[in-house]
Amino acid sequence: MLAVQSATELRLAMRNGEQVLLTLLIPIVLLVGLSTLDLVPLPEPRIAAVLPGVLALAVMSSAFTGQAIALGFDRRYGVVRRLAATALPRWLLVAGRLVAVLGVVAIQVVLLCGLAAALGWRPAAAGVGWAVLLLVLGTAAFGSLGILLGGSVRAEITLAVANLVWFVLLLAGGIIVPLGLLPGPLAAVGAALPSGALAEGLRAALSAGHAPSATQVLVLLLWTAAASLLAVRTVKLR
Repeated sequence: MLAVQSATELRLAMRNGEQVLLTLLIPIVLLVGLSTLDLVPLPEPRIAAVLPGVLALAVMSSAFTGQAIALGFDRRYGVVRRLAATALPRWLLVAGRLVAVLGVVAIQVVLLCGLAAALGWRPAAAGVGWAVLLLVLGTAAFGSLGILLGGSVRAEITLAVANLVWFVLLLAGGIIVPLGLLPGPLAAVGAALPSGALAEGLRAALSAGHAPSATQVLVLLLWTAAASLLAVRTVKLR
């Protein structure tokens, strides 16, 4: 049942033109643009500095923004309520969405890393396993936040808030611009956000082969736990 539900959610996500734009085309454009054009001061090779942030953006786009908007409008049109009336248990509905998000993230990672390799990127082999762990933790954190937002407020508000958060974290959350290049107070805030923890952990893993810091892992776990607990209390079926 979980496999069938997850596959259905994945197919629906990949058929959505807006979802594909958000989760695939924008990260690809940013990866190519930032690695070939001197738009942001970054260390050389630029592709090695750009890819970790773009991977973090891809996770945020699919697990948080896309998930929140899709769930918000599914609630508005009664899709979730109808599914809840079937034989599918409620936990499986949520788990199916999260597994589908992991599938989308896997597609994003393969495409982005393949493109980066064509642009000259060579990862630190010792950090690949750590990067996979961070991507899973980041997907869990952003996915929980997406379900919390999309399941708690009206679809129109979800659309506005999800896109606003996406844009703010893109510019000031440690994704495109590393935290070390941001002003002190802004860098401190970014380090406490899942975007900053994920992006900085990926930079350390893929560029230097280092394990993520305990703080970065803890930040992702705390956001996942807090969002999940709030979602259990506040998510509505309609």
